[in-house]
Amino acid sequence: MKTGEIQKLTVSRISDFGLYLTDGGEGEVLLPNRFAKLDMKEGDEVEVFVYHDSEDRLVASTETPYITVGKVAALKVVDKSVHGAFLDWGLSGKHLFLPNRNQQGAVVAGQLTVVYMYVDDRTGRCVATNKIKPFIYNEEPLTVKVGDEVDVLVASEMPIGYRVVINNRHWAMIYKNQLFRPIHIGDRCRGWVRKITEDMRIDVSLQQQGLAEVESSVVRLEALLTEHGGVLPINDKSDPKDVSRLTGMSKKVFKRALGMLLSKQKVRQTEHGIERIK
Repeated sequence: MKTGEIQKLTVSRISDFGLYLTDGGEGEVLLPNRFAKLDMKEGDEVEVFVYHDSEDRLVASTETPYITVGKVAALKVVDKSVHGAFLDWGLSGKHLFLPNRNQQGAVVAGQLTVVYMYVDDRTGRCVATNKIKPFIYNEEPLTVKVGDEVDVLVASEMPIGYRVVINNRHWAMIYKNQLFRPIHIGDRCRGWVRKITEDMRIDVSLQQQGLAEVESSVVRLEALLTEHGGVLPINDKSDPKDVSRLTGMSKKVFKRALGMLLSKQKVRQTEHGIERIK
């Protein structure tokens, strides 16, 4: 069984303390009673997360953590000590340790910090580090190509944009002139690869490109009309900032999406905005 990962294990025996699980090897791990269902029996397969508890015992949990080994996440700092910080990783009664030696920049109680999780070779325990550069890299072969949809984690802000981690593997940039809605450090969202340069720099957009972008924007515009009772206070003459603030789209994309809805006679423009045709 693998520490720090979600995996399927089999109930090997039942005790007063809970269920003992195995992966078919010699070792067992306890799933405490508070996580076990009453109808579980020997031979049942159960999906669990395996980690060391506060007493350094290897245990299993059916709770889903915010991060697993080899992944990056923005976690809240819940406490600090002389040895390091403790992070909320989604497990009750246990925090993820971020040692002082693994800290870079300000780590403040109550705030988010972007970390990578690994298993310490010496202790076998899950440990966090916010020195994530050694684990996230842009080298051949890249695992993404232009047009791919990717998982985006906003890692830091720069004057020209935001540095992000995509698919827990590569660095990328989202430029501020490509943003049409606010984002913050720690946000997780979908994005699309816009460009990959010869030196492996990756540009990402939070909007799809080309026809796919327009089609998704049409769906978004129709949903906004529904949310606002069939009326929106913007049209093709509106200020681009007003369009961006309300829709999260650029003025150009908004006009193309609006044009499709107008051509299908789903909406009409008025002096003050657009309204759905009933």
